Amino acid sequence: MHNFDLIVIGSGPGGQRAATQAAKLRKRVAMCEKQHDVGGVCINTGTIPSKTLREAVIDLSGRRQRTLYGETFRSKRQMRVKDLLFRAHHVMRAERDVVRAQLRRNGITLFEGMARFEGPHDVAVGTGSDLIRLNAPNVVIATGSTPAVPEGLTVDHHTVLTSDDILALPRLPRTMIVVGAGIIGVEYATMFATLGVGVTLVDKRRDLLDMVDREIVDAFTYQARELGVVTRLGEEVAQLETNGDGQALVVMKSGKRLTSDLVLVSAGRQGATDGLGLETAGVVADARGRVHVNANFETDVPGIYAVGDVIGAPSLASTSGEQGRLAACHMFGIEARSIAELYPFGIYAIPEIAWVGSHESDLTMQAIPYETGVARYKEIARGQILGDLHGMLKLIFHLETRRILGVWALGAQATELVHIGQAVMGLGGTLDYFVDGVFNYPTLAECYKVAALDGLNKLRELASADAVRPGSTIGAKRDQNATPCGATGLGEPSEASVAHR
Repeated sequence: MHNFDLIVIGSGPGGQRAATQAAKLRKRVAMCEKQHDVGGVCINTGTIPSKTLREAVIDLSGRRQRTLYGETFRSKRQMRVKDLLFRAHHVMRAERDVVRAQLRRNGITLFEGMARFEGPHDVAVGTGSDLIRLNAPNVVIATGSTPAVPEGLTVDHHTVLTSDDILALPRLPRTMIVVGAGIIGVEYATMFATLGVGVTLVDKRRDLLDMVDREIVDAFTYQARELGVVTRLGEEVAQLETNGDGQALVVMKSGKRLTSDLVLVSAGRQGATDGLGLETAGVVADARGRVHVNANFETDVPGIYAVGDVIGAPSLASTSGEQGRLAACHMFGIEARSIAELYPFGIYAIPEIAWVGSHESDLTMQAIPYETGVARYKEIARGQILGDLHGMLKLIFHLETRRILGVWALGAQATELVHIGQAVMGLGGTLDYFVDGVFNYPTLAECYKVAALDGLNKLRELASADAVRPGSTIGAKRDQNATPCGATGLGEPSEASVAHR
């Protein structure tokens, strides 16, 4: 029996951060990983390969250059899967090396093999009868997730795939049906469409990306349609078949029938808890393999924690890592906090979507008065340079206090751009920060200035219309004597402040 202070099951972002945090507190840490390659789903089948593949698609397809050189422009005329996956495999190898180096540097002992509970604080790890037994007062379950397949559908991993099979594609299909228009489905649909594959996106829901701001979704849908993505919403797949010539037949419950070279089933994820022996430890998983935890990421069994995809939403690599850190701090009595309400979200489709903070519909339901300011990439020099004329940034701010309530971005580098708004929101900033601030020119960060000035112009118009109302606070200044920098009056930008708009 090997004794430790913490046993971590899984080497993805949640497990890594939990293990590293505990090791920094001088605790003895063991990590169990059933695969030979460390990094979990994030590095090996999910986040890293898909996002790297996206970059390869954009580069090799010449998408960024088409605005200048025409729609027929291609960086590489004959596209092969080998070319697309080359970069992904290179980055995956590099990231695995980084993780292994981090584990060694922090003195974390890595055990390869399937881990299984033999009690609340006892774990056996290994293959077959060759088992090593570990004991620790604390255990973190960070086993991630696997693709979920709807009941009645069969995946053969050849013609009908899940996202885990993308890295093993033998060739690019001519046509493709994506079943499930969630985040993963939308990402792969737009990637393959950019390569010229005829993509049909099917989902039983009637609204695309219902967690995203409707204005952003409308703009995204237009761009996806321009790429050639055909959406069939409100349609549920009843049956999947393959015929002798390798074609797939998709039969809808409505009676419609579609054929394609390839079907990608993207119907969400389920917790990877099979074979862990959770019942032996007293931990219960739901029907989708997810483990319930409290606010400190501790399960109903004291000393057993769970983080990452295995506990469900938000199921992001970034949040999984943060959950691992917080769990490790809690189990060892270290005070730690995180701003969960300001976690950023990103969809790495083509184009990117990113956001932080509130949704317009939520604010409306809560009767919170707000206004918006919008900047379009076509108004920004950097947008012209990048060849992205359809991107946009939207600021949502409180109508009276001007405090930033939400930031939404669509287009090139949106997942990077959103962090500026996140930082300002975390410090309680208002629209005035962006009006007063100066951003490098030419950069996409200028969108914040333009959007803020757009918002101030709306406040000026509201203030003029509302001037007759006694006690109105719409568009109020920061104090009675202050005028926002770069503004000649209440929300009215000076000539200098709009010089580049």
